[in-house]
Amino acid sequence: MTEVLDVSRPTPHVARVWLNRPDVRNAFNDEVIAALSATFTELAQDGQLRAVVLGAHGKAFCAGADLNWMKAMAGYSWEQNRADAQKLADMLWTLDQCPVPIVGRIQGDCYAGGMGLAAICDVLVAVEGATFCLSEARLGLLPATISPYVVRAMGQQASRRYMVTAERFSAAQAHALGMVHELATPETLDARVDELVSTLVANGPQAARACKRLVADVSGLPITADLRSDTARRIADIRASEEGQEGLQSFLQKRKPNWLPA
Repeated sequence: MTEVLDVSRPTPHVARVWLNRPDVRNAFNDEVIAALSATFTELAQDGQLRAVVLGAHGKAFCAGADLNWMKAMAGYSWEQNRADAQKLADMLWTLDQCPVPIVGRIQGDCYAGGMGLAAICDVLVAVEGATFCLSEARLGLLPATISPYVVRAMGQQASRRYMVTAERFSAAQAHALGMVHELATPETLDARVDELVSTLVANGPQAARACKRLVADVSGLPITADLRSDTARRIADIRASEEGQEGLQSFLQKRKPNWLPA
């Protein structure tokens, strides 16, 4: 039996997690949800890791829910539906809370739950021909568990439109909305992802994690005295840290920091 995820470590600092159900366009089922939860729980605990690439094999990134899984859900009670949805919600939270920066690689269609995965990525690169869709309303459903991440990534107004209409939209539109950070051709996609990974690996490992946490913690907050005090504390903490001192000294001495090869 083929593993639903293809997980590799090309270097100690980089992990690659590929959805591996190309025959069903990498659609979700309970096995995929459990595998993603377990994988990212483990990756979050790896102190050597500096970047995770999230991608997929085949023509589509993720088509949403698996048809057979949906058939099974059609016969679920309310309690069974609630428990099933909670697993999906918890998996998305696990990925979102991963302290390591995640680079998303969208090589094809990204629908429904797949948009939740895409929205969680810290940096998102998509091929120009990719198509996005919040398709749930067509089935009389709603994109509830992915909504916090999609609204954060696309903004409220765009989310309102595409959730209620269930229209498909292009990678160029997703880029204009700010959800997709960069567009690439099929031929340049992997090279651009690799460049971004190299950029992440070159940064201070703890600083990159702290930056990711900072954005999550300050987003939407009023700039109060407490927030100003908190941000001042954070920069003092990292300036006084071993990594912060090494970064400053290496810059002043015009040499590479010790987290890079000599």
